[in-house]
Amino acid sequence: MTVELDRLDFTLPDALNATSPPEARGLARDEVRLLVSDRGVMTHARFRELPSFLRPGDLVVVNNSAMLDAAVDAGFGGADAVVHFSTRLDDGGWVIELRDRRGTPWAGARPEPGARVRLPGGRRAVLRGPWLPDGDRLWAADIDTDVPELLARYGRPITYSYVSERWSSSYYRTVFGREPGSAEMPSAGRPFTEALVTELVADGIGLAPVTLHTGVSSPESGEPPSPERFTVPEVTARLVNATHAVGGRVVAVGTTVTRALESAVDANGLVAPASGWTDLVLHAGRPARAVDGLITGWHAPGASHLRLLEAVAGAEAVREAYRAALDTGYLWHEFGDAALLFGQ
Repeated sequence: MTVELDRLDFTLPDALNATSPPEARGLARDEVRLLVSDRGVMTHARFRELPSFLRPGDLVVVNNSAMLDAAVDAGFGGADAVVHFSTRLDDGGWVIELRDRRGTPWAGARPEPGARVRLPGGRRAVLRGPWLPDGDRLWAADIDTDVPELLARYGRPITYSYVSERWSSSYYRTVFGREPGSAEMPSAGRPFTEALVTELVADGIGLAPVTLHTGVSSPESGEPPSPERFTVPEVTARLVNATHAVGGRVVAVGTTVTRALESAVDANGLVAPASGWTDLVLHAGRPARAVDGLITGWHAPGASHLRLLEAVAGAEAVREAYRAALDTGYLWHEFGDAALLFGQ
């Protein structure tokens, strides 16, 4: 199968979309498949075998952000819609996205500044304008109610058209989630279980948290990642630097953790405590400095995350991993399989 990752372009067969959680397919969370790429050697395993691919003294950095039930039924321009609440702004507004009821991109009346979106319970959002330059998918909006309360009462997990049915919020929780704020689950952490975390610690492998609240993904458009709110605590910065000082490897659980750590690192590879907003986009011209390996799900064709993977593991390793995943039937998206990619 041809994989043209130089153009971030490949064909994903419908059969490789994970349409339901592994638990619904008769698997435990940590029984999903794991492809490991380490210095040109590729291994196929199960996620619960992760400890055997790490070494005492390595540090696994996780995202402790928890997902909000960020989708609500809505109305716009006389048509039914769904609003995805993406990102809370510093001034109290929110970044939102309109979708249709099937989870596909909005194709109804064109949003305009000042337009009103009907929300549940008689509430409304008033659009300010597009949030990102040269884009009209995400809009900054003023909401006339407390959004966490709205979502607690009417919200459900954000889903896209490849998910066959609605699954309860419990399927979108990770064992690390402590800080509510993500629009979508930091899904690279989903296959971890309490037993697996215990095994890692018992093997001498460290764990440390960062927080990065994910916005909504953009699987259709291939847009660069939008700005996201993050925190790298002092203890995590210290542990990353100490791990590198003794020759250990820092393994990020997900592109979110990678983005957070790389937003807090200097040109010499030292990580400092940091918090705020990051608009960092990793690519070959800005390779990873703090992260030596990455646990990740499989990203859709055209996703900007593929460039981030290349910044950690190298373009050739990413290309070969994706070719192998496509050829051997790995499953994509938040309920799919995983990869562990080490830098060269």
